[in-house]
Amino acid sequence: MPESTPSTDLTGRILIAMPGMGDPRFDRAVIYLCSHSGEGAMGLIINKTAPGLSMVALLEQLDIPPSPTLSFEPVFFGGPVETGRGFVLHSADARDDPTTLNINADFAMTATLDILEEIAAGQGPAQRRMCLGYSGWGPGQLEQELQQNGWLVCDADPDLVFGTKPAQMWEAALGRLGVSALMLSAEGGQA
Repeated sequence: MPESTPSTDLTGRILIAMPGMGDPRFDRAVIYLCSHSGEGAMGLIINKTAPGLSMVALLEQLDIPPSPTLSFEPVFFGGPVETGRGFVLHSADARDDPTTLNINADFAMTATLDILEEIAAGQGPAQRRMCLGYSGWGPGQLEQELQQNGWLVCDADPDLVFGTKPAQMWEAALGRLGVSALMLSAEGGQA
């Protein structure tokens, strides 16, 4: 049987977790979707920092000498899948490398060690979110969660993704849709 394709490709868009999702890992999560097809979806949570881990500490664990400019840059919890693997969501103009997934005109994602070496040397993309782990969905799973009102979807732009403080991103993303967090209910319904 051929793979089904989603009715709408959400690659490069933002998922905003609805209240009452049930999984605390996704409570108030904002996820940038790096890919979405009939084979499933892959995204990175971009508003939850990894507790007690900074970019400097991560680089030191990998024996990569960090640049002094990285002093307080956080590392993010990208999702519950492959939490020991790193993914850098970054501006698309930063790299011309075959290992980089060019998502659209504004965003790209790289999951190789060389981007961390570039960042440690003070090079690499200036706009970035370093994530450990990712969020993944099998074929049709994300579509089902959308139908069950688990997520809202909004457009992504660099200001929201890279320029918004993590603690403010969920409400900022809702604001892009004209929705106030106070208006949301944990109870979903369908008309």
